[in-house]
Amino acid sequence: MEIAFAKMHGLGNDFVVIDALSQPVTLDDSQLRAIANRRLGIGCDQILLVEAARHPNTDFYYRIFNADGSEVEQCGNGARCFARFVHERGLSSNDEIAVGTANGDIRLFLEPRGQVRVNMGQPRLAPAEIPFDAATQALSYPLAVDGQTVSIGAVSMGNPHAILLIDEVARAPVARLGPAIEYHPRFPQRTNVGFMTVRDRGHIDLRVFERGAGETLACGSGACAAVVYGRLHDRLDERVEVHLPGGELVISWQGIGEPVWMTGPAVKVFDGRIDTQCLVLEQPSLV
Repeated sequence: MEIAFAKMHGLGNDFVVIDALSQPVTLDDSQLRAIANRRLGIGCDQILLVEAARHPNTDFYYRIFNADGSEVEQCGNGARCFARFVHERGLSSNDEIAVGTANGDIRLFLEPRGQVRVNMGQPRLAPAEIPFDAATQALSYPLAVDGQTVSIGAVSMGNPHAILLIDEVARAPVARLGPAIEYHPRFPQRTNVGFMTVRDRGHIDLRVFERGAGETLACGSGACAAVVYGRLHDRLDERVEVHLPGGELVISWQGIGEPVWMTGPAVKVFDGRIDTQCLVLEQPSLV
């Protein structure tokens, strides 16, 4: 079976985007992993599916699969690419698009010069809603990991995030602490891990180890979670430029009870077709 797709990216966080409205799409875990494989498939951080709306107040339904084949609830950079994709494919002519996700509805706004603004909804801070194992809600939590105790913030932006404040992102122990925190038992659904340095009240540096994908060049929901954490600690203003390895996002949050807004680019790299029967589903053993 051949599937048409578009390769897209938001600040280097890259996606295979598939229209599941106009063509039949059935992909199992091994096929998803094969598509995401950068040597044996197309290569991407996540695979995004455009599906029919499941509720009358939305235009589409948005599904996200990580490179390891796991389905997740939210992806901010992917949401911007989703908006550009449905607009350029003629699936919607609206500049405002309502999209259902596994964790609620979001609204996407196409703006000039390839920018997309996303209402990411209100952050969730209660441990049970993240989910995170803690007796009570707090601004920061001690977490025993890799033989040390670190202080983290825990925020859900539709998907779970742990945030660490550090002195310099270039020296952040992303490769060591990222996977250790991702799989920490206090995060029962695993977590994304952000390493944040505050430059000043309007600028932060951020690296993110994404759940199921590893470190990526940018993470939209991670940028939102980091700004929320910084705002809760009165370290940041309402509008913040987030500097990621792949580029900059603008995140705005007025505070508790208000949604987080994210603005950034979405770029199509190329269109293509892939025969799912030709995918190398698993690397053969050499033993």
